[in-house]
Amino acid sequence: MAEEGQVISCHTVESWNEQLQKGIAAKKLIVVDFTASWCPPCKLMSPILSELAKKLPAVIFLKVDVDELKSVAEEWAVEAMPTFVLTKEGKVLERIVGAKKDELQLN
Repeated sequence: MAEEGQVISCHTVESWNEQLQKGIAAKKLIVVDFTASWCPPCKLMSPILSELAKKLPAVIFLKVDVDELKSVAEEWAVEAMPTFVLTKEGKVLERIVGAKKDELQLN
């Protein structure tokens, strides 16, 4: 398990499911960053997400590379990068598509 206050990268479907289930069981807000290594706006958002993770240790931040985990991206209907999905207890609360750091301020 990753330390609180950091972004957890999921490289397998198993690790994705495990992290998601842990967050649901803990009833925590989960912020999922659907990203791609070739995406300039994704690279722009990466340090912003890391800062948010440090500021909000009670929130779980997960990162999914859409090329690495295509099935997860398809399951979550991700069509553009970056896409941020805010979810809690298995329900999607909000979707933010694009590098919109102002919308991602979780106050």
